[in-house]
Amino acid sequence: MDKEVYLDNDNHWVAPLPFRSPRKQLPNNREQAIQRLNSLQCTLSKKPNMKTHFFGFMQKVIENEQAEPAPPLQSEEECWYLPIFGVYHPHKPDKIRVVFDSSAQYGGVSLNDVLMSGPDLNNTLLGVLLRFRREKVAVMADIEQMFYCFKVKEQHRNYLRFLWHKDNCAEKEIIDYRMTVHVFGNSPSPAVAIYALRRAAEYGEADYGMDAKDFVLRNFYVDDGITSVPTEREAIDLLKRTQAMLSKSSLNLHKVASNSAPVMEAFPSSERANDLKGLDFDKDPIPLQRSLGISWNIKADCFTFKASQDLKPFTRRGILSTVNSLYDPLGFVCPVTMQGKAIVRELSTIQQDWDTVLPADKRDSWKVWTSSLAELDRLQIPRSYVPTSLCGAQVRELCIFSDASILAIAAVAYLRVIDSNGQLHVGFVMGKSKLAPFPAHTVPRLELCAAVLAVELMELIKEEIDIEFHNIQFYTDSRIVLGYIHNVTRRFYMYVANRVARIRKTTEPSQWHYVCSEQNPADHATRFVAAAHLPLTNWFSGPEFLRECDPIGCSLGESYGLVKAEEDVEIRPQVNTLATNVKEDLLGSSRFERFSSWRSLVRAITTLTHIANSFSHSPDTLCRKWHLCTKTSGVEISQAKATIVKTVQREVYQEEFESLTKFGKVSQRSTLLRLDPFVDNEGLLRVGGRIHCADISDLEKHPLIIPPNHHVTGLLIQHYHDQVAHQGRHFTEGAIRSAGLWIVSGKRSVSNIIHKCVLCKKLRGKMESQKMSALPSDRVSVDPPFTHTGLDVFGPFTVVTRKTRGHNAENKRWAVIFSCLNTRAVHLEVVESLSASSFICALRRFLAVRGPVKHFRSDRGTNFVGAVKELQIDSSDSELKGFLQNQGCTWTFNAPHSSHMGGVWERMIGIARRILEALLMKTPTRLTHEVLTTLMAEVMAIMNSRPLIPISSDTGMPQVLSPAMLLTQKASVAPAPPGNFEIGHLHKNQWRQVQMLADSFWKRWKQEYLSTLQPRRKWTEERESIQEGDIVLLKDGEAKRSEWPIGLIAKTIASSDGKIRKVMVKTAKQGVFREYLRPICDVVLLLSNNRNA
Repeated sequence: MDKEVYLDNDNHWVAPLPFRSPRKQLPNNREQAIQRLNSLQCTLSKKPNMKTHFFGFMQKVIENEQAEPAPPLQSEEECWYLPIFGVYHPHKPDKIRVVFDSSAQYGGVSLNDVLMSGPDLNNTLLGVLLRFRREKVAVMADIEQMFYCFKVKEQHRNYLRFLWHKDNCAEKEIIDYRMTVHVFGNSPSPAVAIYALRRAAEYGEADYGMDAKDFVLRNFYVDDGITSVPTEREAIDLLKRTQAMLSKSSLNLHKVASNSAPVMEAFPSSERANDLKGLDFDKDPIPLQRSLGISWNIKADCFTFKASQDLKPFTRRGILSTVNSLYDPLGFVCPVTMQGKAIVRELSTIQQDWDTVLPADKRDSWKVWTSSLAELDRLQIPRSYVPTSLCGAQVRELCIFSDASILAIAAVAYLRVIDSNGQLHVGFVMGKSKLAPFPAHTVPRLELCAAVLAVELMELIKEEIDIEFHNIQFYTDSRIVLGYIHNVTRRFYMYVANRVARIRKTTEPSQWHYVCSEQNPADHATRFVAAAHLPLTNWFSGPEFLRECDPIGCSLGESYGLVKAEEDVEIRPQVNTLATNVKEDLLGSSRFERFSSWRSLVRAITTLTHIANSFSHSPDTLCRKWHLCTKTSGVEISQAKATIVKTVQREVYQEEFESLTKFGKVSQRSTLLRLDPFVDNEGLLRVGGRIHCADISDLEKHPLIIPPNHHVTGLLIQHYHDQVAHQGRHFTEGAIRSAGLWIVSGKRSVSNIIHKCVLCKKLRGKMESQKMSALPSDRVSVDPPFTHTGLDVFGPFTVVTRKTRGHNAENKRWAVIFSCLNTRAVHLEVVESLSASSFICALRRFLAVRGPVKHFRSDRGTNFVGAVKELQIDSSDSELKGFLQNQGCTWTFNAPHSSHMGGVWERMIGIARRILEALLMKTPTRLTHEVLTTLMAEVMAIMNSRPLIPISSDTGMPQVLSPAMLLTQKASVAPAPPGNFEIGHLHKNQWRQVQMLADSFWKRWKQEYLSTLQPRRKWTEERESIQEGDIVLLKDGEAKRSEWPIGLIAKTIASSDGKIRKVMVKTAKQGVFREYLRPICDVVLLLSNNRNA
């Protein structure tokens, strides 16, 4: 902006649009502008007055050449069209302002999106108002259409295009216009306008004086300028010189208003405020003037309040709107407004919507407060602090009072002035109050917060009022706070310590005094006062002792001690310290074991080295004595590393150092003999070796010798292991060697550290395992078929249920497999759904065919537990539980995610699927329920006829051992043998045949099949069992390994052999704790609870 803003030949300041860089390319949004213009025309057609005002505004814009017809666009030239709309000021219903909507988005971008907003160059509103009250003669003025006084750079005007009627005639066609000035609605327009205004003031300083420039730079808030000066002559001269200075930049300073009639008469009627034109200031009533949100009675020279009488609904939105309508930037009526804010807080605790009517029992207190606001209309606060000029005063003293209650904290400031005649005056400066924190603190804490508020109020006034105070005094009615501020012997806890430090940062304890609560004016803002009673208090006048030349209402020069220090919970207890003299000269590497990383150890030793150097008398050392400093040098870091290594070497290799000192070599018994070690200039032990002539660095030729099995060695390995991103031993060893370190027995040391690395375990650690347990008795006992049964569900299969016009209706079916755990026979049933009732029907069919079952086994989590969404069956289901009890059987569920525990029937499911796929290839027709049931029966027959053991080549063993041998007494379906048989023979020999076949089956089952179950095909080694309290990584099949949760072993479940194969894992996520039952093959051990592990 400094380079591109300039004054053109027409005395207008020209500024560019500050585009972001880089930025998006703006599309041509003319279509959007047309739609918005059509909507605007509909609105104007319904509101004739608004239409008249709108066209009148646009006529002025065109006549003043603030807009011009836009030239045709070049090919692919970038441009932007601004939609326009009108707004009215609440206090100016007949004056419209046309706003250009730069925030309207088109194609995902708006003009404001690509423009920089710029810095906030405005003066603070409080500062302008504080300076407005300094002197007797006050003036205010306004710059006419300030935004439209600054031109836009020619190359940027196509970004300010808009659509309007040609020649501002509603009957003519719509054409393209473009603004030549900065417009309302552009985000950078306020910053650009204020910047250009300041440039105009600096440009005219040489001709019109520094005070005119300071008036513009210091006492303008956007386009409103208000100030006060000691005399009427100075006011007239300042305003006229400022008008002339701004006119050189085509800026018109008008709407002049003043509390002095001679000042007003010095300016023509056209330059006065609109409602002051043509008035006789001695006879006519003078209307109130509003500027910066405040009402000023210029005839009485006082500020007034006008509370809104609009009745708002008794809702959260309504009460908040009523309280916020009281604009009081200087805190004149803090005791009144704070009561309203307290009521808002109380009513806002009720959990209701913004527009829901609040409870009727709260309405009375709200009505009492809102009714009292009418009394504010009678309130008049003098504009000037004191009735004398502050410039010629002998003494200017700022007095600030603070107080607190459980409802609010407050501070109020007064100006105490002794004029040139020795007269003493006291004036109200400003007040400030806040609701007390909720839930409430202790009263001493609140009083301390009020004291901090008083300091902040002082800093604000001192920075903004632009006068020098000869003295600043603070008053509080809390002796506890005064004791805190004056304390030099005891330490506080953090809350009090931080606030006392804040107070003493800008004030001295001697500035703080005690005042009794009856005379403390800040007390009114903490206990609330009705508007009618406020003038009757000392809120505006201050305590009486301020009007005395030697104040006696407060304690000046008194010292304050801590009040009941031993009982005060904010004061730290006194701790006695003892000094210990250490005679040992060496640092001792045992101290290094307190550190968990090489980096923190080096940082600590570097800090100690820096402190030690600061006690030296070297002229190169800038720091002195004990201090906390982050300006450590690289030399000190290298010195710290050498100190650590030297300390470790001196302890571990003491004999080697002595031998090298005496004989120049190590003894034959030394473990370092092959390394040919030597001691360098720094007293460090290095590898000698035989590569002195190699063209490599000295660190690689003669690395430092690091002993094995030392804590520092582990820290070094961890440090370089982390630097190579937790890669393997080869990478870590390379990084260590490149750093100039030689670890004795390095491979073993590095491997041990990597083996214990938790992050490596998380990335690549193996799942836990345990020696495979012995088979349960279900698998190896001689019992009738299906006495012990494992079951599962597989599917679904799509079947045709009925035919409709044009297509077939289809449903899903599932199959339940029942697998005998000892004979390995299977039974298949088809179910129509996964409900508990459907499963019980299949279970009843199975029991009706195969007889009673003693024990069921099944998976947990995927089949028969109600927590699983697919099957929706729970062993605690009342219907299922009752049925099982009637049958006299038990049910055992495997642990979740433990499919290997049910491998005996999972294997059968795989066989069934393969057989079914082969059968379906032979069935080209669509699958129906009847066909599926038939196929399942054939699958069951084929599976039950499968051999349990390898086929023997022995001719004496022609029969195949299969489950069907026991179930059907035959290996396969065969025709009846020829011959004549009598019924008597059949009955006579049938039981012998059945008994013989059963005995043959069980004999071969024991001799041939049972022996095949003997060997363990995996998990053959016994491992250390996992323990409660171990930290593990829990496998999650649906997440990446880096996102697996970390858990704590809450409980271990031992098998019959005492080994742990199932555990309860406790995890936490977002403060919610959960426990999961998992097999050990789903966890990775990170940290063992056994300290020796």
